[in-house]
Amino acid sequence: MKDILIVDDEEMVRYSVKRIMEASGCRVTTAASGTECIERLREGFRGLILMDIVMPGMDGWDTVQAVVDEKLYDGNLVCMLTGQEEPDIKMEHLKEYVLDYLRKPFEAKRLVQVCEEYLSYLKSPGS
Repeated sequence: MKDILIVDDEEMVRYSVKRIMEASGCRVTTAASGTECIERLREGFRGLILMDIVMPGMDGWDTVQAVVDEKLYDGNLVCMLTGQEEPDIKMEHLKEYVLDYLRKPFEAKRLVQVCEEYLSYLKSPGS
């Protein structure tokens, strides 16, 4: 199964991306914060993580750092999905853990294409 975790504090973004990706055959989990993202990973989520950067509390970069620190990165790929124009300085020491940097607003068809490509990089259980 193609699993995607959407991490964004904006409910409409989570809802929109979830609808788009479910329509393309993905199983979608959501998290409204970096803390919820870490909880989903501790619960066993493995797949593609679409991570917002600007979130209250733990921002996207802090969340990626926590994923790495807690050794929850294996079996996951991280793609930033954000409204920020350019990556900020926090990205410098985390870029090896981030596959891509996609900007909002996004075109649904392009988002699906990018996600499908990245999901193909992940091995299915038993393969």
